[in-house]
Amino acid sequence: MTAQKEIGHLLSQVRQEKPLVHNMTNVVVTNFTANGLLALGASPVMAYAKEEVADMAKIAGALVLNMGTLTSTEVEAMIIAGKAANEAGVPVIFDPVGAGATPFRTATARELLNKVNIAVIRGNAAEIANVVGENWAIKGVDAAPEEGDVVTLAKMAAKQLKTVVVVTGVQDVVSDGDSAYIITNGHSMLANVTGTGCLLTSVIGAFVAVEKKRIVEAVLEALCAYEVAAELAADKAAGEGPGSFQTAFLDALHHIHPEQVKSGARVEQQ
Repeated sequence: MTAQKEIGHLLSQVRQEKPLVHNMTNVVVTNFTANGLLALGASPVMAYAKEEVADMAKIAGALVLNMGTLTSTEVEAMIIAGKAANEAGVPVIFDPVGAGATPFRTATARELLNKVNIAVIRGNAAEIANVVGENWAIKGVDAAPEEGDVVTLAKMAAKQLKTVVVVTGVQDVVSDGDSAYIITNGHSMLANVTGTGCLLTSVIGAFVAVEKKRIVEAVLEALCAYEVAAELAADKAAGEGPGSFQTAFLDALHHIHPEQVKSGARVEQQ
């Protein structure tokens, strides 16, 4: 695991390298995702056409697949892009939005995991559970109140899927199947702005793009930077609504520095 004293150093690396993050994301969050990555210091690109996704994926630092607004055409393009990224050694980050809500979404998530080598999968507890065949309630694309042990779920899913699993919620859990880490940073206002989970997946992509060998470390640093920024934004927008928080959050992603991440991160290993 990343030692507490080292947390934050990858944030500087992201800003120095400005990794290209290829996002195949949903129409609801495209603008927010692009602005969030730019605020952080990464370089976003959104490319969806099956005629070009392979070429774009090959030159990216990371490929993010997000099935929020799902179509059959998009699934085909995601598989093309994912296979191209695998061939080029580009890490693929997967967000199985709404898995479990409909048979199509669940089947699509499993198809992508079967056909593409996924470096990291990030979702809420219900999404991750339904991907691995566990019965966990979901309402639309949101998890129902937690029904089980999220740490156990993350470890089990990581072993079954042979990837790094991130389960986000009140607490965030990261597991590679052997170890699990709990991040207790963040703020409830994140749930009042659409796309904050999707942006987090893309931010994970930016961090993994600059640290491909130690993926768990990259994911932990991404989560800490993101959730500490949310706390800073909530303080700045205290007493205001989601609109003010969203603006403050983009500003916080832009201004947060490694020392703030290091001093503010709360990470526990289990």
